Amino acid sequence: MDRIESLSLNIEKNNIDKIKELFPEAVEEGKINFDMLRAMLGDEVDDSKEKYQFTWNGKAKSIKLAQTPSSATLRPCKEKSKNWDTTENLYIEGDNLEVLKQLQKTYYGKIKMIYIDPPYNTGNDFVYNDSFSNSLENYKKQTNQFSSSNPESNGRFHTNWLNMMYPRLILAKNLMSDDGVIFLSIGQDELENLIIICNEIFGESNRCGVISRIMKSGGAKGRFFSPNIEYILVYCKNINSVGNFREPISEEVINKLYTSIETDGVRKGEKYRPFGLYQSSLDSRPNQRYYIECPDGSYVIPPGETMPNQNVDGAMVLPKNGDGCWRWSRERYLEEKQKGNITFKESKGVLIDSDGKPSKWNVYTKIWLSDRQEDGAVPINLISKWENRISKKELSELNIPFDFAKPTELIKYMMNIIDDSKNAVILDFFSGSASTAHAAMKFNSDDKGNRKFIMIQLPELCNEKSEAYKAGYKNICEIGEERIRRAGEQIKAEWEKEHPSDGLFGSEEQFTTDIGFKVFKLDSTNVNEWDPNMKLDEKELAMRLGEVFKGDRSKEDILYEIMLKYGVFDKQVEEIDVNGKTMYRVGKRYMIVCLEDCITSEDVKAIAELSPRTVIFNEAGFKNDNDKINALYNLEKAGVDEGIKCI
Repeated sequence: MDRIESLSLNIEKNNIDKIKELFPEAVEEGKINFDMLRAMLGDEVDDSKEKYQFTWNGKAKSIKLAQTPSSATLRPCKEKSKNWDTTENLYIEGDNLEVLKQLQKTYYGKIKMIYIDPPYNTGNDFVYNDSFSNSLENYKKQTNQFSSSNPESNGRFHTNWLNMMYPRLILAKNLMSDDGVIFLSIGQDELENLIIICNEIFGESNRCGVISRIMKSGGAKGRFFSPNIEYILVYCKNINSVGNFREPISEEVINKLYTSIETDGVRKGEKYRPFGLYQSSLDSRPNQRYYIECPDGSYVIPPGETMPNQNVDGAMVLPKNGDGCWRWSRERYLEEKQKGNITFKESKGVLIDSDGKPSKWNVYTKIWLSDRQEDGAVPINLISKWENRISKKELSELNIPFDFAKPTELIKYMMNIIDDSKNAVILDFFSGSASTAHAAMKFNSDDKGNRKFIMIQLPELCNEKSEAYKAGYKNICEIGEERIRRAGEQIKAEWEKEHPSDGLFGSEEQFTTDIGFKVFKLDSTNVNEWDPNMKLDEKELAMRLGEVFKGDRSKEDILYEIMLKYGVFDKQVEEIDVNGKTMYRVGKRYMIVCLEDCITSEDVKAIAELSPRTVIFNEAGFKNDNDKINALYNLEKAGVDEGIKCI
């Protein structure tokens, strides 16, 4: 039996495998031959000593840090969770660098949307102090302090921030689906640097835009200008795969433009916007200059010198430069007219008649509001709604003390403008007060979506003088978790208020929004690590070999580490009885995990009858190697085709 890989995804090896797949000629004895690779890439390789680049002290180490696998794990914390058995949402306490590594095997290429609101590096923000040697040990040290400022006087003001952000964004990109989008809120201090490193990591061609956002109005801070604007950078994984961004048409636009109402036909009563079939900005095209007959029998044509030879509807000419044309060909015009999408209005001076004189008529197409609402509008790169004060009101309604949160409507807006987000997995690895989780639940309740959220937050200790600490919150994770609990109940109560039961049989419609979440905590592996330098006598060695798992860890701790390292952390788990022993079914028929002792042939037979694709055993559960070999043989014979592994 093989053993489960004990480390997170090896990104460096993954990248090398991709190169090997694309350029097998550049691989010699398992190594990359860069001279051959350069030759195959030709002129696209820049070998010049002077080149456009952005670097800082520690950049190479931060890249290496992102690629270094981790042996850590995520331990379940049921007592802090809500709806553990049914929810698909995750809240993870821990250093986001380590957690992002742990999520690679399960969520690689699966995240549709990422939103982060990282430290803005104003000099007083908490900055993650990564250790290039042992980030897990470093994380444990960090969580025993409140905050760490990043003053300019230390000489590494921008460098420390860049070393913190760069590896996390590398890992985040790996998790994004091919049509995935990332939104990054940022202030003025690190805007330029964040744009440059995002251009490097995601590719400048994959930049969707930079949004300016009004975060507050007024204020008297600042020497030259009061800072009222912040920014949201928007990048995608693959610009050719991501859908168009669209937002709902605003009431202001509807009231201003869609002022006409259809009085006849199948679309009677619908609102539409008249739009001229002739526009002066249109280029001249051969099949788009012809006469159109008006309601009084006269003929009109866009202004120009070239006129059709016949004064009949249907005659066309080859226009010269300067001649006006219709938006559509004659065939398209007749099709739209048949559908009732053409209207005539008296509007003197725009079109000319067959004598070249100004006509009293103009021809319009009908742009239907319902069609445009379905298509949506292209969003602009300025957001003037949802200032930060709104989030303060939201948290006040939940009786949650927290400053500087983002309004949920702002995050809902970002979820809404991306294409096809109803079933998206949404990640926020600087979760803060969990505004993103709140927004996802609200949006699911509004449109019956099934968005799943993953929140990651360092359990940064609250200042003992803060309102949060006085209210009983020891760290930010406790604030975020409580907000999700209260927000979920608030959303449910609002839904039930809008969908009252008739009091007799109850409402036919049920509240189905997932308002639960599973809490996990970052920790060291559950498996005792082997130290080859330890000097043990025979008795101590035998005892050591029998202690595979740490004594303070539960079977569920071990189960979720198996799922994490096997890449099935997103599957549902069911505790089942198999031949009188407690085992775990992961997914419907995907995996059986048996951590029991004294495994018998009857146990193996009962497992085989469940037809799993994979079976995981505790190796110490077999009495001897023969029992283990027999189990392997019998399961393979029964059709367990994907693997039988031990931990």
